[in-house]
Amino acid sequence: VQLQASGGGLVQAGGSLRLSCAASRSIFSIGFMGWYRQRPGKQREWVAATTSGGSTGYADSVKGRFAISSDNAKSTVYLQMNSLKPEDTAVYYCHARLVDGNYWGQGTLVTVSS
Repeated sequence: VQLQASGGGLVQAGGSLRLSCAASRSIFSIGFMGWYRQRPGKQREWVAATTSGGSTGYADSVKGRFAISSDNAKSTVYLQMNSLKPEDTAVYYCHARLVDGNYWGQGTLVTVSS
């Protein structure tokens, strides 16, 4: 599967952005999709995930501010990011976990200015 992430950019603290991840196949057939991020000087960390059954999960650092959703018709997963903080500055990666392994999008940069 190929994943194309988009939607990053520069935003002021307190603002919002929505990231998109378009998959090359039906996301209904992908059991587990989500977002990771890599902040400057840090290791990649999990942010949020959703399953084909509709379950969602979030890292404590983004819970209540970020929301993951999916549109099966568009084969796209979204990450709505609200109340952004400077510490949310990172490259965000779309991720899909299939039976045959893990797949990653190319990353999209989110910069939050204070």
